[in-house]
Amino acid sequence: MPPLEVRPLQPDDLPALMAVQRAAYGDGFMESTEVFARRLASPVNCSLALLLDGALCAYLAAYQSVQGKVTPLHGDFEPPLGTAPDTLYLHDMAVLPHLAGQGLPQRLLQPLWEQAMAQGLRQSALVSVQGSEGYWQRHGYVAQPLHQPEQQQRLASYGEGAVYMARTLQAI
Repeated sequence: MPPLEVRPLQPDDLPALMAVQRAAYGDGFMESTEVFARRLASPVNCSLALLLDGALCAYLAAYQSVQGKVTPLHGDFEPPLGTAPDTLYLHDMAVLPHLAGQGLPQRLLQPLWEQAMAQGLRQSALVSVQGSEGYWQRHGYVAQPLHQPEQQQRLASYGEGAVYMARTLQAI
């Protein structure tokens, strides 16, 4: 396999990100270029790009948040209000379909988990969609109930079958 490079996701990556997103998800979960541009500008953004031979082939949109807070589909990465972040929130990870099964997500997850632990974050959370709950369970994530109606409503923006999941961050 040609050389892989992991680096922060940048505004110049947006056209390629849109192509990866459409290839991975189809139109059902497409989020706009404008939404992603705002996310990249957020002070809590920590999203990564994976490049294969210099071309974006996968990305992981993530940010620092707090446990139990869900970013709705098409929502912005909002800094926590009145409290320090304690959670790495994984909002969206996509890989070009023809590269599936080659372990590329781990190339994004591992450095982001390590960075989060170095910053003092104690857990990671996400919303599992499109039947991906088993995948995330294999990475240590466990379904978690959401008790606040606002967060339940945000989770519902992903449609039926969406599951809020979390895992403890620890050195591997």
